[in-house]
Amino acid sequence: MMRGLIGKKVGMTRIFDENGHIIPITVLEAGPCVVTQVKTIGKDGYDAVQVGYKERKAKHTNKPLQGHFDKASVSPKKILAEFEKVPSFNYKTGQLFNAGLFKNGDFVNITGTSKGHGFSGVIKRHNFSLQRKTHGMGDTARHGGSIGAASYPSRVFPGKKMPGHYGNVKVTVKNLQVIKVDQEKNQLLVKGSVPGAKNRIVIICR
Repeated sequence: MMRGLIGKKVGMTRIFDENGHIIPITVLEAGPCVVTQVKTIGKDGYDAVQVGYKERKAKHTNKPLQGHFDKASVSPKKILAEFEKVPSFNYKTGQLFNAGLFKNGDFVNITGTSKGHGFSGVIKRHNFSLQRKTHGMGDTARHGGSIGAASYPSRVFPGKKMPGHYGNVKVTVKNLQVIKVDQEKNQLLVKGSVPGAKNRIVIICR
């Protein structure tokens, strides 16, 4: 038993419930993930189970990682992640986990990297409103406007909402419901949206 899996965002679609209501769905590929290391307090200082996802060519794997995978008797993996152990479960390297870990109605936390928007203005980044376009406004309708008074406090406060880097950060969405588990395709159908673009790596935690 695992606390979660590494997966991939496949895309979004919709399904209809028995009353004909639309449910927005994100399709996730959940694993398969193979156990590459079992960490213990005695040896590593903490308990955890490390799993790998997606095959990596041996020629693209450096020697330390290759030795790590050889020790576990598994093929090289692209993505590694650690999860807490389930105390009653006996983990062994080489064990395989997939979408069968989940069942319909489960609630999961999903962590991913949000879409990057580069350097963005305050309207896109902070949802500011446009300024009026009359009375000599000129070309500053999308500008942020005043950012502080002059004589007092004579400075701009830290955290002021201004243009800057937007997106491409780690985001966790909590309590998304698993609507359907497709074990044949190894996919989860989750209600709602998930951070990131298609084919981005996500961490699915129970």
